[in-house]
Amino acid sequence: MPFAKAEDGTEIYFKDWGSGQPVVFSHGWPLTADSWDPQLKLMVDNGFRAVAHDRRGGGRSGQPWDGNDLDTYADDLAAVIESLDLWDVVLVGHSTGGGEVTRYMGRHGTGRVAKAVLLGAIPPLMLKTEANPEGLPMEVFDEIREGVLADRSQFYKDLSAPFYGANRDGSTVSQGTRDAFWLWSMTVGIKGAHDCITAFSETDLTEDLKKIDVPTLIVHGDDDQIVPIVASGDKSSKLVKGAVYKVYPGAPHGLSMVPGFAEQFNADLLEFARS
Repeated sequence: MPFAKAEDGTEIYFKDWGSGQPVVFSHGWPLTADSWDPQLKLMVDNGFRAVAHDRRGGGRSGQPWDGNDLDTYADDLAAVIESLDLWDVVLVGHSTGGGEVTRYMGRHGTGRVAKAVLLGAIPPLMLKTEANPEGLPMEVFDEIREGVLADRSQFYKDLSAPFYGANRDGSTVSQGTRDAFWLWSMTVGIKGAHDCITAFSETDLTEDLKKIDVPTLIVHGDDDQIVPIVASGDKSSKLVKGAVYKVYPGAPHGLSMVPGFAEQFNADLLEFARS
């Protein structure tokens, strides 16, 4: 299997499909690159090269004790991009992956980047503070930590409902998609999953967003029960200069895998990549 080696020696697994302008995908917590498979195929079928990696701590990547933070995640992404010598990259990040690509651009610059897409992304800051009253209180993230530590298998089964909006009337998400969420999540080691909660909730990416100087598409569902739009998409769209902001009415957090919303996102992604 193809791997890039991180600075600390951790092996980062990646998929590398097709040829053409590279589109590099970063997945959300607590998933793997497999959650992007429909979009990977879409991009390759339309003449792009598609790359997606498993974040350290889960999937087919190494599971080190340390490094489960956004600085290291960004450096791991850089290791993948540089190992493949990718240029003119379209970066696509969902949820925590949106934080990862944002921190990558803030930390490594945009010299290799042509465009960026932030989908249901965590920036600028998920945690409620005096300066960020729209965020979620620490108790919410403490409950997530408790769920992962106490019975992560059941926790992930339950979490798949709000993640995909299966708890809403008229939901179109399948049981198979919810089962896939559980399967991917269970490949993530408990240490990496637990540490990542702190990473995605407490990392302030405000200054990273301000450094983005490439065309950026921000997409968020207004019924996102995981990353509330008022603390994320609404704010990020004002911090990234010239960002295109698209709000999907009624869409959940994992909208790229929910019929109806997925087709809308795929069309927007393809149009943006081609523009």
